[in-house]
Amino acid sequence: MRTACERHDVGSGSIYTWRRQAMSGELAGVRKLAEPAFAEVQISEQPALPAPTVAASSGGVIGIELPSGIRVSVDATVDADALSRVIGILTR
Repeated sequence: MRTACERHDVGSGSIYTWRRQAMSGELAGVRKLAEPAFAEVQISEQPALPAPTVAASSGGVIGIELPSGIRVSVDATVDADALSRVIGILTR
């Protein structure tokens, strides 16, 4: 700011005065900034959630660890083509 004041031969006090006037709406052509607005927030108790249902297992889980260290776990319902595409992308 000092460099700008020197370049335009303006005192730094004027800059602060103009800033205050601009923020208060005293300068012509400068709109006053809107005051921040706050809304009341209330935190209510969470309703009791039902216990999660566990789907019947149709088989075991297969864990695949790729050379990169990425691990993929799937069960017997996995689509083989989709799994192949995912592994292909992960091993690039």
